[in-house]
Amino acid sequence: MEFSPRVAEHTTLLESRMTNFYTNFQVDEIGRVVSVGDGIGRVYGLNEIQAGEMVEFVSGVKGIALNLENENVGIVVFGSDTAIKEGDLVKRTGPIVDVPMGKAMLVCVVDALGEPTDGKGALSDHE
Repeated sequence: MEFSPRVAEHTTLLESRMTNFYTNFQVDEIGRVVSVGDGIGRVYGLNEIQAGEMVEFVSGVKGIALNLENENVGIVVFGSDTAIKEGDLVKRTGPIVDVPMGKAMLVCVVDALGEPTDGKGALSDHE
C-alpha cells in the first residue's frame, strides 16, 4: 500500500518529533508549612526526606530537616523565620547539610551554612 506524498510527509514529521522528544525532566518533592515559630517549621508532604537534608522555603530561607515524624517534618530554620508563613511551599534540595572547610575558612566569617558574611566575597576569593 502506498501513501500519498502528504501522508508520507506527515509520517516523517511525526517520527522526527517522537525521536527528538525531550524525556529528561526533574521532579521536585515539595511540602507545605503547617506552622512556624521559634526558628522551627513544621512541614507536611516531604515523605522521602532524610534527617539532616537541606530544604529551601519559597522565601529563599534554608533549613535542615531534623525531626522526622509520620505526619510532618520538623525543620530548623537557618535565619529569620518571619518571612515564612503557614501554607508556604518547601522544597527538598537533596544533599545532606555540609559546611566547606579549608584554609580559606581561617580568614573568613561565615554563617551556619558556610556562606561568607564578612563582605569579602566568596570563599574561593580568599587566599
